[in-house]
Amino acid sequence: MRKLIGKLILKLMGWKVVLQGDASSLNRCILVVAPHTHNMEYILGNLAYWSLKKPLKIIIKDAHTKAWYGSIVRGLGGIGIDRSQKNDLINFVANQFAKDDFSLVITPEGTRSWVPKWRKGFYHMALAAKVPIVLAAGDFKRKIIYLGYTIPYERIATATFAEIMKEIQDYYIKNDIVPKVPENWNPNIIGNDSETATSN
Repeated sequence: MRKLIGKLILKLMGWKVVLQGDASSLNRCILVVAPHTHNMEYILGNLAYWSLKKPLKIIIKDAHTKAWYGSIVRGLGGIGIDRSQKNDLINFVANQFAKDDFSLVITPEGTRSWVPKWRKGFYHMALAAKVPIVLAAGDFKRKIIYLGYTIPYERIATATFAEIMKEIQDYYIKNDIVPKVPENWNPNIIGNDSETATSN
């Protein structure tokens, strides 16, 4: 039913999904979503995953999963975590992947506002969980949801952090993604962090 709903709503909205790799990679991965400038991106992403009949999850405050509407949140892929505690998020994610297969949505910008560079958590999550990084983007000018460009775990484990970040940055620049709020998008995800050039 979700597959039909996802396809129908996307069609009515004039959006289409373009796969840039093997759809099977969406079964188990860290799904890097960018640009992240508006909540509409999450709605479109969910619809795209519904249309492909793929499992999608997102980490949120456990207050939402424990609330009276918690069953709905969990049904939509919410994984609750107590952020008031000093949780080891990297190992938490690895443990989740040990239990199940899914795409875990991560927005490395960390906010819908403009940022000088990306956070690095998604990279360490992929290493700890031993899963690939898959890139996703919503182009609001062309009304296209791009999914599937995959950086295999084997490459993540052997390449430097700087090489992985350069590959991701090149992907978003090459595809000329136009976000919902263009002024909030900084395609220079590496920034001027000297650590990026030497990190592994």
